[in-house]
Amino acid sequence: MRRSRPLWLGIMIVMALALAMTACAPAPKREAGVSLPQAVPPVAATVVVEKAVVQEGAADVSAYQVGSLTERMIIRTGNLTLVVKDTAQAMNQVRDLAESMGGYVVESNAYRDQGLLRGRMTVRVPAEKFDQAMDGIRAVAVRVESESSSGQDVTEEYSDLSAQLRNLEATETELRELLATVRERTGKAEDILAVYRELTTIRGEIERVKGRMQYLERMTALATINVELIPDELQKPVVEEPWNPQVTLKEALRALVNAGRFLVDALIWLVVVVLPILIIIALPVVALVLIIRAIGRRRRKSAE
Repeated sequence: MRRSRPLWLGIMIVMALALAMTACAPAPKREAGVSLPQAVPPVAATVVVEKAVVQEGAADVSAYQVGSLTERMIIRTGNLTLVVKDTAQAMNQVRDLAESMGGYVVESNAYRDQGLLRGRMTVRVPAEKFDQAMDGIRAVAVRVESESSSGQDVTEEYSDLSAQLRNLEATETELRELLATVRERTGKAEDILAVYRELTTIRGEIERVKGRMQYLERMTALATINVELIPDELQKPVVEEPWNPQVTLKEALRALVNAGRFLVDALIWLVVVVLPILIIIALPVVALVLIIRAIGRRRRKSAE
């Protein structure tokens, strides 16, 4: 008869799973005068966010550390539609401005629309220089067609993720200790694998939470500015390209040659493909007509 798994092992796995479920749940909101049970020692309801911007090349992201609250985490985004004299020159000015502030160009696209060069750019600059960057980009334009800015507060989400991370790491520590205990006391493969599977699941949750926290850190450390550049109609020349009769003559000769080539190709197809097919189709019809005529002549001779 197979021995049942030790009772203490089942109890410890259940306790670890309960702790993991607590970690994955959103952090409860605190109200004045109410204390809530937590899987880890209670922390302050507010979070400190200290930014340390480290530039590498154009720019790098900020590192956030949790302590007492000094500022909120805001994802800032700006949108500008500008009318400029020279689109190419304006794009270079926006690029130089972003790089001078420790930012960089995320995306740049130039295209022609009705003979005018237009441009779209997305740049990222340190969040604390967002207003300065907006002013600098605005100065490149002849006039501003539209402007907007927005901010997304992710402080509460970051705080919740921090609490989840602490709980998950505590659960991971408990499972590692349980795994060592199981190896020492029983050494059964099925018990070890059961604990190891739970440990792998918790490790995956930890990596997911850390990844989301790092994403929020990057997005709040650097603000995003989308710029659309429209050339001024007054700067458009009356005649963009001079008229050249030789070019027109070459295009006409090219069209004539293409037309002659098409006619010759059509004739070749007619002789090689179409005519043999018509002959093959016509032969049975001609033979049938001749047979009908021969039968008719025989009948007329018989009648005479």
